[in-house]
Amino acid sequence: MKNVKMSVDGDILTIKVNLTEENGPSSSGKTMMIGSSMGNKPDSRKFPDIRVGVNVYKKI
Repeated sequence: MKNVKMSVDGDILTIKVNLTEENGPSSSGKTMMIGSSMGNKPDSRKFPDIRVGVNVYKKI
């Protein structure tokens, strides 16, 4: 994961992304990647059937 932190407290999933961090331009060069889960990832062992996919980006 790049600049994405996930945590589970009880039945609540929290996703944190630092919006001031940049991780390079997209392949098209039209957007700047801020954070990514790098695909669909399991959120925890407690919920093995749940997957989370996160992409955060902004226009250049």
